[in-house]
Amino acid sequence: MRSAFAFMVPLTALGGAACGTDASSSDGTTGQTSAVSTSTGLVNTTTTGHAGLGGSGPVLGTSGLGIGGSGPSGTVTGTVETCATETSTTDLEPVYLAFGFDRSGSMGKGDEDWHDQSLKWDPVAAATSAFFADPASAGLSAALTFFPNSSEEDERCDPERYTEPAIPMTALPNGDFEPALDAVPEEDWIGGTPTLAVMSGLVTYIEEQRISRPGRYAIVLVTDGYPQDCDDASVDDVAELAASVADAIPTYVIGVANPPFDDAPDTVTNLAAIAEAGGTERAFLIDTGNPTQTSQDFRAAIDQIRGSAISCDVAIPEPPAGREFDKEAVAVTYSVDNGSPNALAYDPECDGLAWHYDDTETPSRIVLCTDACQTVQADAATTLAVNFACEPQFEIPK
Repeated sequence: MRSAFAFMVPLTALGGAACGTDASSSDGTTGQTSAVSTSTGLVNTTTTGHAGLGGSGPVLGTSGLGIGGSGPSGTVTGTVETCATETSTTDLEPVYLAFGFDRSGSMGKGDEDWHDQSLKWDPVAAATSAFFADPASAGLSAALTFFPNSSEEDERCDPERYTEPAIPMTALPNGDFEPALDAVPEEDWIGGTPTLAVMSGLVTYIEEQRISRPGRYAIVLVTDGYPQDCDDASVDDVAELAASVADAIPTYVIGVANPPFDDAPDTVTNLAAIAEAGGTERAFLIDTGNPTQTSQDFRAAIDQIRGSAISCDVAIPEPPAGREFDKEAVAVTYSVDNGSPNALAYDPECDGLAWHYDDTETPSRIVLCTDACQTVQADAATTLAVNFACEPQFEIPK
């Protein structure tokens, strides 16, 4: 099933020209020739001879005419090897985003000037709802877990309380997230920021999901402050957990800064350590104070996460039936909105729009280089095509 970020990959043998030889002959006959193309890519040619005119002659088409010298009738069977055209499909890994969303009092309780709901929670929640409902998010799935979810410390800091999201993993676009986000300010704001607990709960949830929904998973942590009010409340503790799962579950961080009041503390700068440990290089730090700008900046950050979360490698599909995989007889192209295909070069050095194998000795995946990856990520309607050719398309250095 094709979706925005699960690209259909048609496999089409390039050209219909023969890859082998024509091994037919005659002992002096006039013959009728029949040809049948099979999925193995072989054409079997049978000539039944009769007494005829002199001279050997060619076999023409699927009912060609053979002109030969006089002689006894006979039957000659030859084999013509061709590249049969085959079409198959495969997908890039589906992408699943598990959101941990801070709903602590500092996001909107109003007990401090910089805890202003209209400056923090409202624009951030609006941008998040828009992302979940955006048609451009098609092909992604998301789950939403709020934290903290209890004012009692023994409950608030318990990872088990965060293994069941408020909105379970759901295919996007979807409008179910908006009511859940809108309901938060109608409830009592809760103190504390149990970041390690929610991260641990999300990891457990993802590991359970992966059993029935294999794919590419990532955590998106949205918070306006450092971990606090739990025994293991430190950025280092959270970064250590993020690092331990980064290869399988990268962690993206969106830090919602306090508005620019004189006494407002900086509670987001050090969040960069969690993103770095989680394999995503940097945190997205969003300024507040202007709700419109905050919403725009948050949306831009989440759109970048959407793009970078897409996998840029694909398993090499099975070659057409009856043919062996030739790692040098492969061509990769991409197209947008079913337009004309654009070729990607094979280049292990990744110069420009290129691709390479994960392992040149025993390749199992096609990996897009950075420029090609960014091109594919830029448009959800991009289609990637892997073509099995009859002849080598490049040479892999020995």
